[in-house]
Amino acid sequence: MRIIDSISLQGTLFIMILAGVLLKKRGIIDDAGKRCLTDLCVNIIIPCNIIKSFLIEFDRSVLVSCGFILVIGFLLQFLCIILNKFIFNHYVGQQKKVLQYCTIVSNGGFLGNPVAEGLYGNLGLLYTSIFLIPMRIVMWSVGTSYFVSGTTDKKKVIQNIMTHPCLVGVYLGILLMITQIQLPTVIISSIRYIGNCNSAMTMFIIGTILADVNIFSIFNKTTICFSILRLVILPAAAFALCLLFGLDKTATGVSVIMTGMPAGATAAIFASRYDSDAPFATKCVVLTILLSMITIPLWCHFVG
Repeated sequence: MRIIDSISLQGTLFIMILAGVLLKKRGIIDDAGKRCLTDLCVNIIIPCNIIKSFLIEFDRSVLVSCGFILVIGFLLQFLCIILNKFIFNHYVGQQKKVLQYCTIVSNGGFLGNPVAEGLYGNLGLLYTSIFLIPMRIVMWSVGTSYFVSGTTDKKKVIQNIMTHPCLVGVYLGILLMITQIQLPTVIISSIRYIGNCNSAMTMFIIGTILADVNIFSIFNKTTICFSILRLVILPAAAFALCLLFGLDKTATGVSVIMTGMPAGATAAIFASRYDSDAPFATKCVVLTILLSMITIPLWCHFVG
């Protein structure tokens, strides 16, 4: 039933994405509105969604699995950084930056949470929050270095990493899970209600990205080859690592599916901000989002 559940979930998310496309096409959400929604998700909704995932009874086995997932996440990021050293060298500078960034940064922060929660519940969401920690660290350090020339302010990079709202959500969530502190019902309810907005809001944002792209222009040799790397080769590597570490099926499923997420939407934002190839970045993001509607259910079925 897993592949049926996954296809049903993907269909639900796709309908919400189409709603975002319609809202953007009709001018109900403009560019300023899209930025506002993105800030709202990153700073409030996703952190609450993360904290909600940790509101479970403390289990040592879960903590051990989280440790393994964190190690696998770092190993995969290291692999991506190594790959970026040579596989994109034959591309022009602007496209090379985009491809390198899209290799290390997935859309797991937006699309990953609702998928993991829909398939595996709060435990899947918890594992996802841990698995994405290395990506968030690399995103604000190595990822930004691809676009920003010259010496990066290391102090500012560390500050951005440590104070990122999603990581703050992880810190608070781990504290609540380990200590089992019982917060007032009004606070818990507020966190749950805000966190429950995550799926719809993030899908609306992805829809606004799709609305700005000519679908027929996204298919070319480069974007297709990159999609194979992002959606097939990297999750296959994650699956191999999970087998090596002997992870359970839920932890394996989360690791593989999060690795197989489409390219991070922030690629287009960084490309635009730092005068790189923003249209090309958008094409990579959009094509991988569309193809992930097929590959994610297949990976769900494969990992069982």
